[in-house]
Amino acid sequence: MSLQSGLDALKEKRYQEAVELLEQFCRNCAEHDSSDYLSAQMWLMKAYQATGETEKAKALCQKLIMSENPQARSWAEQASQSFRQTPSNGSQKAGRAATTGMKLAMGGVGGSLALASGVTMTLLFGMVLALGLSLVFILGSDNPLQGLAIAIGITLVFNIAAFFLSPFLMDLTQSWLYQTRWVELAEVETLSPETAKVIRQVCEQKKLKTPRLGIINDQNPTAFTYGSLPNSARLVVSQGLFTYLDDDEIATVYAHELGHIVHWDFAVMTVASTLVQICYLIYSTARRFGRGSGDSKIKDAMQTAALVAYVFYVIGTYLLLYLSRTREYFADHFAAESTGNPNGLSRALVKIAYGILEEGSRTQEPSRLIEGTRALGIYDHKAAASTGTAYRIASDTQKIGRVFLWDMFNPWGWWMELNSTHPLTGKRVRALSTYAEQLGLPTEFDMGRVIGEGKTLNKSRLYSNFFLDVVLYGAETIGFFAGLVTGVILLSSSQNTGLVLGAPLIGLGIGILVKALVMFPDYKQAPGTDILTLMSDPYASPLRGQPAKLEGQLIGRGDAGYKFGSDLKIQDRSGMLYLHYASRFGPIGNFLFGMKRVQSLIGEQVGAVGWFRRGVAPWMDLIQLQSENGTIVNSYHRFWSFILGGGSIILGVVLTMFLSRS
Repeated sequence: MSLQSGLDALKEKRYQEAVELLEQFCRNCAEHDSSDYLSAQMWLMKAYQATGETEKAKALCQKLIMSENPQARSWAEQASQSFRQTPSNGSQKAGRAATTGMKLAMGGVGGSLALASGVTMTLLFGMVLALGLSLVFILGSDNPLQGLAIAIGITLVFNIAAFFLSPFLMDLTQSWLYQTRWVELAEVETLSPETAKVIRQVCEQKKLKTPRLGIINDQNPTAFTYGSLPNSARLVVSQGLFTYLDDDEIATVYAHELGHIVHWDFAVMTVASTLVQICYLIYSTARRFGRGSGDSKIKDAMQTAALVAYVFYVIGTYLLLYLSRTREYFADHFAAESTGNPNGLSRALVKIAYGILEEGSRTQEPSRLIEGTRALGIYDHKAAASTGTAYRIASDTQKIGRVFLWDMFNPWGWWMELNSTHPLTGKRVRALSTYAEQLGLPTEFDMGRVIGEGKTLNKSRLYSNFFLDVVLYGAETIGFFAGLVTGVILLSSSQNTGLVLGAPLIGLGIGILVKALVMFPDYKQAPGTDILTLMSDPYASPLRGQPAKLEGQLIGRGDAGYKFGSDLKIQDRSGMLYLHYASRFGPIGNFLFGMKRVQSLIGEQVGAVGWFRRGVAPWMDLIQLQSENGTIVNSYHRFWSFILGGGSIILGVVLTMFLSRS
């Protein structure tokens, strides 16, 4: 697609067509420093403004301001004047408190930070101590007291070293992976005056040194903190934060990260993460020694230690995730108190989700920064799709609020949150809304109305489907053991030994088929819809597939950091969604499809049929893709389920009949 065709469409005021043509030209242009590419970016910004896509225009403008081309930079700086004082999405912002520092009740939100930190650290330290002690004893200490002293010494030395050295190791990692640029507070002040004011205010009140401030030249909006002691903390943000957020919203994000410093969260998480990793290290070491040891007694002891260490590792991981979610609630609370602007942080969270979604739509590969800092960042990018999609097209905050229904009322939300480092966005926004109400402010998102709508949801449908789906997740195992029990019972009366082998296989096959029929229902009458509508469904499930048809453009791969990934991203006018592909030839077929076909499909306008699912990150299991040029891609998610289920039943029947004749 030529640049000129996009410019012609813009001149003739065919703005939507101009956006599509210029976006496609930018995606296909390999030389991002060329004059044609920069020109396309500048005119695309104008096209976005003409179609009312202000946030996209602002993001492009900020990117051009950072350009090394002086002409593009000068043009963007002049154009940026048109964005000042423009309310997001055409709606007025909710207000903020006239003063800061007012105490706000959390009302049970997030639990107790001190209790969560204390219990988690005590349990993790106890686990590591017990494992260290067991290994010392296994290695042959004749003196139990000496062994205990050695175990305690090893544990203390390792953790103290990790505590003080991890920030410097993180510095090296940041510089190597993301080229972090360390800046003075004065530079941050030029980008966000209110942020500098908040940093000075908090540091003065809490008697802290100004954190070491870093900026990563990446347009994906994120922020994170790490360190060992409050007075040597690092606070790093990406350039995208200044692109997508307004001044007061940026200040609330910095205040959130300062909350982590004040609460020593980063230090606690650094040590807790280290303890969990020690459990895994002991597990892997004991397992390796257990395999190679000639002494059966030592071998058995090592295998037992490996098993216990792995159990501790799993428990420690969930404790760490719980602690991480708790600290996010308390950092949000700190930001609301120190800025008097809980509505600003609510907007910031939603805009960060939108920015992650937008940047993902512009690149064919997932962001290394967002993937690599998932646990550290202010926002879990896996949860960005639904919120970002709503913000993309919302003319009012009610459309955004509806996507929070799943977060707050679907039992799958609670279940999925157990594996997340961050609370679900809807729950964070709800907590921030309560702080706004305490300050006597109107709320940015009318969560009261969302709560009211949530109370009208069909609870029987929500919970009966959830409990049934939890059972169906183990349908294969349930079928196998049900068959085994049935075979044993029948064996006592028929003396057919084939039942003991055949019945479990038949049960296994039935379980596989039942689960497949629920996961992959009939799709022939799949309704046409859009991505936002799918994400606003409060009854959506990660197991129970919802047949749907989408029309949109394939914009890139969905596999993080995988050059030959077979999954895709589709974008329509309402948002972006991941498409999961499955070859009939299994992993080898997926690899070949990713290597040979995916690149040629990117940029195509397609119709996609599949089963929509909703977890922390929503996605669609692909059935078929059809492009405008007639290319058809078929995906086979049900194929192996039917093959394995049917094959297992047939094998079970054959074994039963064959052994009955023996």
